[in-house]
Amino acid sequence: MIFFDNYKHQHGYKLNLQVKRKVRCEVCGRKIHGSPMTAVIEGARLTVCVECSKHGKIVTQDEYTSKPKSPSKSSAHIPVMQQKKKPKIRVEITQEIIADYPVKIRQAREKLCLTHEDLAKRINEKTSVIGKLETGKISPSNILATKLEHALKIKLLTPIAEEKTPQQIPKTAVNREITLGDLIQFNKSSEEQTERKPS
Repeated sequence: MIFFDNYKHQHGYKLNLQVKRKVRCEVCGRKIHGSPMTAVIEGARLTVCVECSKHGKIVTQDEYTSKPKSPSKSSAHIPVMQQKKKPKIRVEITQEIIADYPVKIRQAREKLCLTHEDLAKRINEKTSVIGKLETGKISPSNILATKLEHALKIKLLTPIAEEKTPQQIPKTAVNREITLGDLIQFNKSSEEQTERKPS
C-alpha cells in the first residue's frame, strides 16, 4: 500500500475514492447516464438529466453560489392584497322555543298519522332526531323548529318575553343596603297598588 501511494504521487495519478453510482434525476426520477447537469428550475437548484435540463437554466456550481440572494427590483415591489375584515354580525335572538315542545311535537305528529320516519323525510332530518325531540333529550334549533312548524302546522317559537324588572326599589338611606324586609314591604305595597287599580 505504501508503495502504491508513492507511485501515485510520483506519477501524478489521482485516485478517485468516490464510488461511481447511478444518480437519479430530481425532476423525472430516471437514472442519469453520463454526467448529471445542475439546473435552476423555478428558483431551485436541481440535479437533472439532459431532457429535464430544458425546463430551466443550466448553471455551474460557481454561477449559482456567486449570485447574491438579494431580492430583485421587480420582486421587491409586489402589491399585497389586503383582505377586508368582515364586520361582525350581531344576531339578536327574538324568539325562543316553548317549554312543552316534546308533547306538542308528538301530539301533532300523531294527529297527522305520521311515523317518525315519515316526519323525518318531510323535514329532511334523521329519524333519531325526531325521537330525541319527542323525548326531550335535545331541544330544536330555530331552523329545525321552523321546519317542524311548517310540517306539523304548530307553533313552537314564541317571542322572548322581556323580564319584568321591579319599578323602583325605595332606598331608605343613601349608604344603607337593601334588606329582605325592604323587599317584602316593597312587594306588599306593589300588591296593594295592583289591587286598587281594578276596583
